[in-house]
Amino acid sequence: MLRVTKLTDYATVVLTVLAARPETVMSAADLADQAGLESPTVSKLLKPLAQAGLVEGFRGTNGGYRLARPATAISLVEIIEAMEGPLAMTECSLHDGQCGISAKCGVRTNWLRINDVVANALRSVTLAQMLGDARATPLSTEADAKRIDARLASA
Repeated sequence: MLRVTKLTDYATVVLTVLAARPETVMSAADLADQAGLESPTVSKLLKPLAQAGLVEGFRGTNGGYRLARPATAISLVEIIEAMEGPLAMTECSLHDGQCGISAKCGVRTNWLRINDVVANALRSVTLAQMLGDARATPLSTEADAKRIDARLASA
C-alpha cells in the first residue's frame, strides 16, 4: 500500500491551520492547539517545512510561523517532498542504476510513467484546496475525463 507518513499528514494539517489565517504569525504551541497535535510534534514538523521554504519563522516575543507563500502556490508534492524527500514509487524512479537487475528490467519505464502520474496529480492539488471543503471545490483532472464507471454484475 502506498501511503504518506503520519508526520507528512500532520504537516499538511499544520499548514492548513496556517493557511486559514494567512496574515497571522502563530506560535508552535498555538499551532499545536489549533491542529490538535502535541507541541513537540509540531516543533519537529516546522523545521523541515521552514527548510523547504513553505513556512517562515519569526523570533521574538511576537514570534511564530506563517506560510512563506500563498496557500494557492503550495502544492501537495512540495509538502510531501519537504517531509519525505523526493517522490519515488520505486528505487529506480529516483536513482538510475542502483538496482542489480536494471540492465534486464522490463518494468522500469512503466514505473517511471506511474511516478510521473502520481507526482503530477500531487502537483495539481494546492494547500488552498486542502483547506477548502472538497465537496464545494471538486477537482477536475484529465483522469476524470477518462474515468470509466464500472458496475458489478449481479449473480
